[in-house]
Amino acid sequence: MLARPGNERLRFSDVVRELELTQATAHAILKTLSDRGWVTRDPVAKTFSLGPALAVVAGRTQAVRPQVHAATAVAGKLATELGFAASVVERVDDALVITAFEGDDWKGTSSAPGDRIPYAPPFGVAFAAWGSADEQRAWIDRAASADDALARRLEDVLAQTRDRGFDVDWTTPALTQAARVMGTLPSDGLPPQVRQMMDRLLVEFTAIGVLSGDDRPGQAQPVATIAAPVFDANGRVALIVAVHPLAPMSLRHITSVGRRLVQLAEPLHVTA
Repeated sequence: MLARPGNERLRFSDVVRELELTQATAHAILKTLSDRGWVTRDPVAKTFSLGPALAVVAGRTQAVRPQVHAATAVAGKLATELGFAASVVERVDDALVITAFEGDDWKGTSSAPGDRIPYAPPFGVAFAAWGSADEQRAWIDRAASADDALARRLEDVLAQTRDRGFDVDWTTPALTQAARVMGTLPSDGLPPQVRQMMDRLLVEFTAIGVLSGDDRPGQAQPVATIAAPVFDANGRVALIVAVHPLAPMSLRHITSVGRRLVQLAEPLHVTA
């Protein structure tokens, strides 16, 4: 919470309220963090902020994770150059983790650094598109739908994304938020027909505009995210660099931004 922009200096009451903790629990956590140098408390303003011990961690992170550090710098360049919020996203097991956000408009994305998103349709297309056949099948199966027609639509999405060289999320921010909420709902206790309906909607969110967008080059369509993959030494997608226009864009503009993303992402690839 303290690392998020705008939260650099929070009072004790802010921490209690935002994290929905009891005062005793918040006090114990903040005291421990303060004792270890992770958090400091201004004795005059009575506010808490990130502590000096984090500088050591940050410096070490740059040394052991140079690709992520370089990708964050590229995201900053994209945010300045294109005027869109930009992010770096990594995959950790079955989740996508937002490593960094750059630009002044990132709050409009309804996400923040450190947020975790399920690695399942409609999220993670840019990771799955460059995966093996088995990895793509596993991603599709996470939709939990046995409908072959929906699976084929997702296969088409992955194939077109790989051919294009970058991913385009055509949904509006509201639809993206709805998909994220739906994706976190537990399957247990839901009637099968409700679960199936939710899976269908999630697949539709993934496929919106992808199969027909290229056929309407003169018509602007809402775009939430444009993302390019960054590969590791094994040729696997290590992370993605993305911009978040959150506005209607023409196909020509989308293509221009996507190619620029790919261009800036290429030097980040690690070769064997």
